[in-house]
Amino acid sequence: MSTDKNALAISLFSEILAADQKVRYRLTSVLPKGMEISHFSILNHLAWHEGERSPAQLAETFNVTRGAITNTLGKLEWAGYIHIRPDWDDARRKMVAISTAGRQARDEALSAISPIVDNVIEQLGEEGVRATLPILRELRKQL
Repeated sequence: MSTDKNALAISLFSEILAADQKVRYRLTSVLPKGMEISHFSILNHLAWHEGERSPAQLAETFNVTRGAITNTLGKLEWAGYIHIRPDWDDARRKMVAISTAGRQARDEALSAISPIVDNVIEQLGEEGVRATLPILRELRKQL
């Protein structure tokens, strides 16, 4: 890789990592007490995609290990935010669904983070955000 490409790659990843750090800090500071970003992400995913998902599907979606997803699901179940049941077709598997309390917690978290998101959209402009999304999606796919 040439020096110019190295510098470009370093700049790209430095900006991504810095943005990730700032987003995580800002979101964590406004999420309801006890809720982590991983909790919100799973609740949001389950609310957005109606129906149930298996832990394996969730682990794949969030690019984490099955152990990590099991740990997070355990915390969400303990809080009453999700229901976990056996898969009726395959007793070795489980299925996860968001509960009414989970939907309410997700909505509360969404209300808490909305001012941050709204501010970013206002600063960048809706067109700027729309133009950025395909690039970020493609970057995620490439990685």
